[in-house]
Amino acid sequence: MVTKKNSVSWSDVKTKLADFDRAGLLGLLQDLYAANKDNQTFLHARLNLGDDVLKPYKTTINRWLCPDVLRNQDFSIAKAKKSIADYKKAIGQAEGLAELMVFYCERATGFIDDVSLQDEGYFDALVRMFEQALKTIASLANSQRPPLWDRLDAVRRACRDLGYGVDDDMEDLLAEYRADD
Repeated sequence: MVTKKNSVSWSDVKTKLADFDRAGLLGLLQDLYAANKDNQTFLHARLNLGDDVLKPYKTTINRWLCPDVLRNQDFSIAKAKKSIADYKKAIGQAEGLAELMVFYCERATGFIDDVSLQDEGYFDALVRMFEQALKTIASLANSQRPPLWDRLDAVRRACRDLGYGVDDDMEDLLAEYRADD
């Protein structure tokens, strides 16, 4: 007869954490911090530590959208997007999200241009991120929008000759969101 193991949930962890004193909690956080670079990045962002909390997220986006093809590195849209999702979990400020999304679009466009990439899935992901960036920018204060709109317009112009309807989709999206501005 097979017995089911109960899975551990946040509720179980929370119950155990209630038994910790301040020093015990700090020790646990220190161990988590030391155990994983992602934990460090999360805590730096959440606690707004360092000169540029976006830098590690941008580094990850750049690595996965613009791999070193001479070293046989591959791209991964999912891993690049995960970096944005990780930032959103850590702090999720709209300004930072918009910056990361626009950076994603810029880096993806740069890689397409650098290696003459012809990958429809990569193009589709770029257009989807372009739209997400526009939605996020639209949530910002009016004074914060123009530089980000301009950067996305530069992305659109750089994608003019890609084909696959990329330029048309971007132009339509940009016109739609800027009309609301």
